[in-house]
Amino acid sequence: MGVGNELKCDDGVGPYIINKLKDENIEDKKKLLFIDAKTVPENFTGKIRKEKPTHLIIVDACLMDEEPGTMKIVNKYDFASIGISTHSMSLSFFVRYLERDTEFRIIFVGIEPESMDYADNPTAKVAKAADEFVNILKEIIL
Repeated sequence: MGVGNELKCDDGVGPYIINKLKDENIEDKKKLLFIDAKTVPENFTGKIRKEKPTHLIIVDACLMDEEPGTMKIVNKYDFASIGISTHSMSLSFFVRYLERDTEFRIIFVGIEPESMDYADNPTAKVAKAADEFVNILKEIIL
């Protein structure tokens, strides 16, 4: 699941990654669900629960006081302090809601933004990190 506002430069890194993955030639896409949640991940709780995944990977821009483009697996309960508030619902609340009555593992990957100005695409550093993340995911799922 990619989360973020594509009109705010690096905040759109989550949707950017999902769109790249959708374009990839992945052999068994039927076992995968790519969700471009934009700024409303809560709109997809029903779909996620219906699909009953084993894992949910959420990718979003996070202010982690790191170099732009730095990727980290973030404790899902730390979203509130490092997440970017362009979402209509707090991601930590979203995760807690999903975890109720479910047994799948939720992994949150944060990417440090360089710019949150209005722009259609991520900055070069963040796009490079996003492309690296796509390649890592492809290696894992192929």
